[in-house]
Formats: sequence, structure tokens, C-alpha cells
Amino acid sequence: MSTFNALSPSSMHDVRVPGNASFTIDTHFSFIRSIGSGAYGVVISALNSHNNEKVAIKKIPKAFQDEIDAKRILREIKLLRSMNHENVIGIEDMIPPVGLTCIDDFDDVYIVSELMETDLHRIIYSKQPLTNEHVQYFLYQILRGLKYLHSANVLHRDLKPSNLLVNGNCDLKICDLGLARGILPDDEAEGAGAANPASSICLTEYVVTRWYRAPEIMLACQNYTKAIDIWSVGCIFAELLGRKPFFPGEDYINQLTLISEKIGKPKAEELMFVTSDKAKRFMSRLEDTPKRGLGSYFPKATPEAIDLLTQMLKIDPSRRCDVSAALAHPYLSALHNLEDEPEAGFDFDFTFEDEELDAVRLRELIYEEIGGFRPECLPVPGRKRKKGRK
Repeated sequence: MSTFNALSPSSMHDVRVPGNASFTIDTHFSFIRSIGSGAYGVVISALNSHNNEKVAIKKIPKAFQDEIDAKRILREIKLLRSMNHENVIGIEDMIPPVGLTCIDDFDDVYIVSELMETDLHRIIYSKQPLTNEHVQYFLYQILRGLKYLHSANVLHRDLKPSNLLVNGNCDLKICDLGLARGILPDDEAEGAGAANPASSICLTEYVVTRWYRAPEIMLACQNYTKAIDIWSVGCIFAELLGRKPFFPGEDYINQLTLISEKIGKPKAEELMFVTSDKAKRFMSRLEDTPKRGLGSYFPKATPEAIDLLTQMLKIDPSRRCDVSAALAHPYLSALHNLEDEPEAGFDFDFTFEDEELDAVRLRELIYEEIGGFRPECLPVPGRKRKKGRK
């Protein structure tokens, strides 16, 4: 029987960071500064003395306290470990717990990734000028990364400016795949969201921050497609052009009203994808305001930019352009290079989610992911003996 190799405390050190958080990390990582904190953890920057490169280290404390959150963490780790693309953030390392002898005591998860200085949200709302070339380059990189994800039949489902990391060279990487879901391969490929049951999947979770949420999600449609991500990218594109949210709805009703006002009340044939009679009645009662055209909202944008934006922001998902068509659009002709827009070459395997995953099993699976980076920490430590067992 193999013996679990507990990591030696001598190879680790405790780092106290602002906000009263404590990181237990390898001694070859030197703390630089605190980057931020959120619902799912605290992030710091550190210097890796092994290669003299700066990294971001994210600590997710009490990662298994909520099983839904833990499943999201596991999903993101598995996705990011399998993805290899310049415009999708990757995982460089995972830091194992010190002296762990029982898997039930595994609580905090540490993820090491490439350091990116900022995100697109901060750039949009900064005083930094954004030229047409900036907008083109950011949009191109978003679409290039999204093409890779979609080619693996992965829907991101939470694209928004704060989930797009940017460095000092304006290089962009898509992050936060915790809400991602798989989709069955679609062979018909007509538009970004051809309504074919084989190319869609029932997704009932709360997805995408409201301002970037596709109409079909708010209209209670059961089958979502890759088109939901294209809508989100369209909203981000509009925000880059106008430097403010394009559909800043206060609730679902206000959100759908804003969409109807800005891109025109949809005709009956544009709502064929809506299966709910209640949703159809709501849309039919919206005020029929004169259509202004998107160009009126962005007077400095080029005609090509407005044309691409219009193709992304179609209420009917089957009429939205797909990611390949968006990349090939004239607006991005200076950047588009089919030979340098790789696809994944595989379908990501989500079958691990079919397993009954309780907190202990989630600990085991995430520890196995750590072992992929740190094989010396394997095998996974055993579970606690139940009371009454000998």
C-alpha cells in the first residue's frame, strides 16, 4: 500500500497580507502586493525565485464550505488545466496543503497563474484614451479566445469586462470559467445559435451578470447555445465603444425594455425561439419605439464596427453571427489570420459532473488536480474513519 507524502512545513512559509488574510505558500514565492479580493477568494502577486517571474496566487479559503461553490472551483480548475491558448488564462501551479494526513482536513485551495496587471473593466472606466485600434485589438483577442472555447464545445456563460484580464502590452486573457458548461457538438452550424436540440443544452443556473445576459436567458428559454456568449461579447464591444454599459438594466423587465428600445422591438418571426407564452406576451406588449440604429449611439465608431455590433446584438440567437464569422468580419481584417486562430481539437469532458459529489469527494478530486502539478504529494490522503469502525 502506498503512503501519502505530506508536504514538509520547512518548504513553506506564512505570508500575512493586507486585510488580515494569511497565505501558506512555497518559500520560492515572495509576496509583492495584494491585488484584490472577492466572493471566491483573495489574490496576491508574488515573485517566483525559480524563474524570476511574477505570478498571481489566488487563495480560496474554506473552499468546501458550500458544495455548489466547490463544484464551481473544481470545474474551473479542470477547464483551465486542459486549455492551452494565448487568450485564455491558464494555471501554472497549485500549492498543496502542509502536513495533511486526512483529506477531510483539506480546506484552502491555492491556484497560481500568470500575472495580469488589470482587467478590461478598469481600462474602460479609466481616463486612458481608447483608440479604434485598441477596441479592435481587445475585441479580436476576446473572439480569438472564445473561438478556442467554443471549438471545445464549452460555453463560458459569464463574459463581462471584469472577467477579461489585460497586461501592460494590452494582451488579453479570458478568465473565470466557473460557470462554464458543455454543449453537445453541433453539426448544423447555422448562425451562432441554430435552434437544434443536438447543439444546445438545458441550463437552469443563474448565469451572466444581468447587463451582459442574452435575451433568451431572460425569456426563460430552456435551450441555450453558443450564441449567449456572442451576445455578451456584443455588450462588451458596445461598452468599449461608449465607455459605459449599453444595457444597464435594473431588473429583467427593465433589461428587456432597454434592449427593445435600443435595437428595436422584435417582430413575431424573431421570437420563434421563445417557448414561453408568458414571455411572448410580455415582449408583444413592449412599446414600439422608432428604431434609431446602433450608429446613433456611437457616432465616432466606424461603419464596419457598427455592422459587426449589429450582427452580434440580434435578439434571435439563430440570427446572431458566430465567433468565426465575427473574426472574419471586415472590422477585424487587419488582425484576422485564420492560421493563427487555433481550435482546441477536442471536446472538453464534463462527465465528472455526473458523479455524486459530496464535500469529501470534491476534496479528493481537487487534491488530484494538485497532484497533476505536484506528483510528490500523491496519493490522495485517506478519509477519516467513521465512528464505530475499527
